[in-house]
Amino acid sequence: MTIRLLIVDDDPLVRAGLTFMLGGADDLEIVGEGTDGRDVPELVARHAPDVILMDIRMPHVDGLTATERLRARPGAPEVVVLTTFHADEQVLRALRAGAAGFVLKDTPPAEIVAAVRRVAAGDPVLSPAVTRQLMAHVVERPERSPRRATAAGRLAELGDREREVAVAVGHGRSNAEIAAELYMGVPTVKTHVSRILAKLGLNNRVQIALLVHDAGLVDEDGND
Repeated sequence: MTIRLLIVDDDPLVRAGLTFMLGGADDLEIVGEGTDGRDVPELVARHAPDVILMDIRMPHVDGLTATERLRARPGAPEVVVLTTFHADEQVLRALRAGAAGFVLKDTPPAEIVAAVRRVAAGDPVLSPAVTRQLMAHVVERPERSPRRATAAGRLAELGDREREVAVAVGHGRSNAEIAAELYMGVPTVKTHVSRILAKLGLNNRVQIALLVHDAGLVDEDGND
């Protein structure tokens, strides 16, 4: 299946570089380009992309606002945030808004292609190491205490097994790793993840991980 890709970045050199790097992949089709977040609704309606590579800093409507508006709509394409840094408030805001992950602009081409493929397949683009870095940043936030109570209340809606799966997702575990750790099949893990997303009204595994860390469940395990 061909993955339809939209690139949104205000720097023409970045767009040209990404088009050159990604255009050679047989299963990727770059269906359009945008220069600002305000272009996104029209471009999505016109080109129906599966995945959007979205820059954060743009002059009129930034990538964060564009992502929040887009992901609030049903049937929205997946968003991968393009950034020049690893973990800060803007990346966290994008992930909370429903972005499926992020890639650095200086990431090797093969890794960007792999990231687009993973997101199109429903997997987030966050390695365990990057997940830990982001979550450490969450822990340092001064408003964490009121956020913890809210997150804990939401997670109370889960059953015991769902909670165990959610905590494993919070550690950055893959489905296969969760299956081995909790002695269940991979299809069962996928079913639990789908139920967690539906119960909590979340978009993807990244948001599960953020909620688990907000609730302090990883802290309790001593693995943060």
